[in-house]
Amino acid sequence: MDLKRVKDYIFWLYYQYLLLSCSYVLEPWEQYMFHMIIITVVAMMVYTAYVFIPIHVRLAFEFFSQLFGSQPESTVSLIS
Repeated sequence: MDLKRVKDYIFWLYYQYLLLSCSYVLEPWEQYMFHMIIITVVAMMVYTAYVFIPIHVRLAFEFFSQLFGSQPESTVSLIS
């Protein structure tokens, strides 16, 4: 891909973000604060998803495996 097209596409995405969030009407210091708040919220959501979603998926898998009658791993005998 052409580097100029990639750069133009990134600027277009940023412009779309400014339009959708209506932050283009803010003063520069207000824009900075708005962007920092958005970045902080997104970072907290990513961290929370990274930490808690695997735990909930594992617990849901254990619940449904017990619900449908399979034995838990602790009671399955291992063959050596």
